[in-house]
Amino acid sequence: MGSLFRSEEMLLCQFFLQSEAAYNCVSELGELGSVQFRDINRDMNSFQRKFVNEVRRCAEMERKLRFLETEMHKDGIEVLDSGENPDTPQPKDMIDMEATFDRLETELLEVNANAEALNQNFLELTELKQILLKTQGFFNEHDGNLEPGEALKSEVKKMSLIPPDLSAQEDQQGQLGFLAGVISRDRLPPFERMLWRACRGNVFIRTNEIETPLKDPITGDEVHKCVLLIFYQGEQLKTLVRKICEGFRANLYPCPETANERQDMAMGVMARIEDLKTVLSQTQDHRHRVLVAASKNLHNWWIKVRKIKAIYHTLNLFNLDVTNKCLIAEGWIPAPEMESVQLALRRGTERSGTSVPPIVNRMSTRENPPTYNRTNKFTRAFQDLVDAYGVAAYREVNPAPYTIITFPFLYATMFGDFGHGTIMTLFALWMVLNEKKLQAKKKLNEIFLTFFHGRYLLLCMGLFAIHNGHMYNDCFGKPLNIYGSSFRVNYK
Repeated sequence: MGSLFRSEEMLLCQFFLQSEAAYNCVSELGELGSVQFRDINRDMNSFQRKFVNEVRRCAEMERKLRFLETEMHKDGIEVLDSGENPDTPQPKDMIDMEATFDRLETELLEVNANAEALNQNFLELTELKQILLKTQGFFNEHDGNLEPGEALKSEVKKMSLIPPDLSAQEDQQGQLGFLAGVISRDRLPPFERMLWRACRGNVFIRTNEIETPLKDPITGDEVHKCVLLIFYQGEQLKTLVRKICEGFRANLYPCPETANERQDMAMGVMARIEDLKTVLSQTQDHRHRVLVAASKNLHNWWIKVRKIKAIYHTLNLFNLDVTNKCLIAEGWIPAPEMESVQLALRRGTERSGTSVPPIVNRMSTRENPPTYNRTNKFTRAFQDLVDAYGVAAYREVNPAPYTIITFPFLYATMFGDFGHGTIMTLFALWMVLNEKKLQAKKKLNEIFLTFFHGRYLLLCMGLFAIHNGHMYNDCFGKPLNIYGSSFRVNYK
């Protein structure tokens, strides 16, 4: 119990590790978690250290794992967390892991590129189908199967926009033509104004909204679009209209002038759309199978890569001797953990298959050792609360054990309420009873994590609030007189 009330005694030690055994020794020390290494290479930057290439390889593997995790979230695939702590891979296993991650990334990138191209083609065919259907409906409004020029003249005459001698002007200036396309509904009002001003009112526009929103192949968002039918006269207006359409990102499509040609094209487009749906379904199924197979191992892959990266990052703190066969390190060790550290170094040496044992020498120093307060899952929240105001000096009395009583009591003195304290106690008790299930979940809210890490603190605060609320006769802010009053007033 002495270590609970006072910080641990720390020893500064020097390690001599053989180069072949250093990786496994650091791995065993990392699993133990009782050594704080010092950076001996303070004069060297990050790019001059020995294991910088291995750290870069680990960072690249992390990037590929983040890519896989992002793709799984897009498909709604949950990453399986078995709760296991896999062993640290050997350096030679990094090659196999890199090859596996590279193969998965390459395959997914190819599948995504193919799916994006297919979705783009599907979007274009869908827009062309809508154009053919809407255009045919517009032409059928005017005396059956009229040609575009005759339909336009009939529509314009109804609106009294041109004089009766339009046919004579057509013969002199050229045949009426039209362009068909699709534009986003948000861009339609400025597009119409620009077209009217640039062409000085010499074009005729008909629009019809597409009822079903179309899916963007790149972002995946649903976009509402409209079908455009623009009638013009002359090649100059045609060129001007095309440029304006390009500026507003309106997609133009070829549309036949006769009804029979439009009908034949529509049938061909619908057949191609059905074929594309089949291919897209097969592509999505293949992508889903690849991601489901990867999701079973993603959690273990993350742990392995982070362990490898942490080991090489720690090895960069070490210094090489003149023969390049031995690594020299310095670190702080709690005095009670000295034997455990030596056993971990011995296990690491046996795993590496070398016969040279590591050497640990205690160093004398005038440097102020770091403060290390041993905690458990109950006292950790109270220790964090104390450290938030200031860390105690080395071997100074630790105020955290006293805070276990004083902080909840002072809180209850301010908050004392029987009803609200009961709610807080039940919430904290639920987190305590289900702590293993909640720890296994990764998608926890940041605010909820704050409460979860202080679950024992909240439990004590809730119990003290119930006690003080009982003393104050206060429940949900209402007076609750349980025992009556001992105060008596006698009037004569």
